[in-house]
Amino acid sequence: METPKKKRLFVCVENSNLSQLSEAFARIHGVGWLEAFSAGSRPSGRINPKAIDSMKQLGYDLSTHRSKSLREVEGYAPFEVVITMGCGDACPWMPATRFVDREIPDPKNLDAEQYQKFRNYMEEKVKELVASLKPSTHE
Repeated sequence: METPKKKRLFVCVENSNLSQLSEAFARIHGVGWLEAFSAGSRPSGRINPKAIDSMKQLGYDLSTHRSKSLREVEGYAPFEVVITMGCGDACPWMPATRFVDREIPDPKNLDAEQYQKFRNYMEEKVKELVASLKPSTHE
């Protein structure tokens, strides 16, 4: 019997940068055991072109994602972990076993070079999170 995948939800305000990058990196680094989602408390309705370009450089097509509201992903709940980033009080509750809140500034106004550095920072943060939450082989 196949073990169900662990579900993670990444939430920011616009679902345009932070949560989109996090979802992409969680899919990359949690392949096979993790199911990643992202949403925004006030979604912008679009993915930041800088995010799309920066992920394209790594071979990931972020243009296939779309900016979603929390209501659009609540059908996938409950989540094992909900990770909020930069929402403050704007991120409402979502059914989950665990919550992680990270204060990460929105990178939307960074230039292309700064954005790439930010993307690399986000990848490291998500890799750390994925590694810390990876199920043991005995589960």
